Amino acid sequence: MSIIIMILLLSFLVLVHEAGHFYAARALGIKVSKFGFGLPIGPTLWSKQVGDVELVVHAFLLGGYVSFPDDEKDSNLPADSMDRFINRPVWQRMIVISAGVIANIITAFVLVLLTAFIQGKLPSGQYQVYVDNIAAEKSESVWSSGLQKGDKILKINGSDIESPYALTLYAKNSARFDGKVEEETVKTNFEKLTKLNPKLSADEAIPQNTKVVLPVRQDENELHIDKEALKGYKLYHDSQVSLTSEQVKLRDSLKDQSVYMSEGNVTLSDLAYAVSDTQRPIHITVERNGKSVDLKTIYSNEKGIIGIQLGAREILMPTKGFTSVISGSCRYLWEQTYMLVYGLWQLFTGKIPMKDLHGIVVITKIGGDVINNSGFFSGLLLTAMISLDLALVNFLPIPALDGGHFMFLVIEKLRGKPLDEETINKISSVFFLLLILFMVFVVFNDVYALIRHKF
Repeated sequence: MSIIIMILLLSFLVLVHEAGHFYAARALGIKVSKFGFGLPIGPTLWSKQVGDVELVVHAFLLGGYVSFPDDEKDSNLPADSMDRFINRPVWQRMIVISAGVIANIITAFVLVLLTAFIQGKLPSGQYQVYVDNIAAEKSESVWSSGLQKGDKILKINGSDIESPYALTLYAKNSARFDGKVEEETVKTNFEKLTKLNPKLSADEAIPQNTKVVLPVRQDENELHIDKEALKGYKLYHDSQVSLTSEQVKLRDSLKDQSVYMSEGNVTLSDLAYAVSDTQRPIHITVERNGKSVDLKTIYSNEKGIIGIQLGAREILMPTKGFTSVISGSCRYLWEQTYMLVYGLWQLFTGKIPMKDLHGIVVITKIGGDVINNSGFFSGLLLTAMISLDLALVNFLPIPALDGGHFMFLVIEKLRGKPLDEETINKISSVFFLLLILFMVFVVFNDVYALIRHKF
């Protein structure tokens, strides 16, 4: 049922996008010949002529289009008719082209506003780090420090713990184990939102409500990589090679590390790394019963293992009262927009590999899971994020997308005359074909990921 709800929500976003084009054109007195809901493939479920517009519903709902008389080969309108879209002033065509994107942005804002108003809270993007478990057999020092399960971690060695953004480690000295050095990027589900929101990509963040175990542990003379703890940061490590001595500490394998932090704050992974540091004591400040408590110094055991398992829960931002609802919604949307732009930049710079791209199949699956596990309003927030993504991607200056059409209009305005229509059609056709091939590739990725149970 949740998957059906997600399909309907995604279909709604497409309908809103096309309705933006449609109503902008009608408001400017531009003739629209057809409004289609769904992709024009397969059977037509319903069609009706309403005035001078044909309304059509196709079987495959995840798509849509608005047709103008220019798009019809058998149109009997004169070439210079103002009913033709091409003959309208550039500024009017710009409004119509951008109206779909604007409609999606407005929809995203309304969905976030609705969630903030009804629930009285929104995700803040900040996380509260807490002690999820303590392994008694690993380190007596932890117990003697006074650390308790459920303690909220405030500081580690004097630095605030506020963000779940992960550090990146490059351990280049693993060759000391006389084994083969490999570069591996470790991935996990990461709240199953990684592929939807690239800013929350595998090499950038640790998910909400995910238990964080020490990233690397030394156990019984074997060096292991804990794949459930790592979130895609690159790590050069020895591949299943027995250590020659128990005295070889974990820190020996983590040299020349490069740490990336958010706004200068130590991250959740920083803490995971810090408690695995065999060469220095750990000073932790926790919140207990509303008070800040400095614990006794913690040391690792003889194997360099601390034995603390961490968790993180997102801090919710209260949105009670008209001003709070508006400001909170604006802040949330601004942060999401930044994350989407950052994600696109990662994609175009190759930091997100093509094999990690996913589309409508995985989006639907993830959306259904979010609704099932976190409730309808979490699904609404996800839908708002997808609406923003749809707006942003559609407005990229790529021919065959809204942004490409807008780019041609900007060129026309600068030149004082339009580009050759045949040239535009050829360029658009090539990019449309590439877009179709790209969509096929993404669907293949989706199906493969589902078969491999990655989602």
